[in-house]
Amino acid sequence: MRQPREGSPHELARVTAERGLAAVPYYALASGFLTGKYHPSGADVDSVRAGSAAKHLESERGPRVLGMLDEVAAAHGAELASVALAWLAAQPTVAAPIASARTVEQLPALLAVAELELTDAEVAALNEASA
Repeated sequence: MRQPREGSPHELARVTAERGLAAVPYYALASGFLTGKYHPSGADVDSVRAGSAAKHLESERGPRVLGMLDEVAAAHGAELASVALAWLAAQPTVAAPIASARTVEQLPALLAVAELELTDAEVAALNEASA
């Protein structure tokens, strides 16, 4: 199922839930935004995805999600990317998140999701921050 237009991931989740389906989100880390690479207080990042990822900082929601990811990551001693993927994998309408690494150094955070289990309270807090 392809996301029909910008701003509709909640609609996609609703439809998949209603029909008993699951989606496989392609940009599970929001073009790098959910890795913490693009932060409100951070410097500009030289990346081809910088523009699309940094747009998430233009609303209150983006920094709010990063703040909650920071909290949960600190509680687990994990990287933001690991927590973001575990959060997505915990959603009932997600079959599996897809994430890619450009460098070998990025792989451990992606692989760590297999061992990271978020509490129901953490998933709820992240869902609320994202709403």
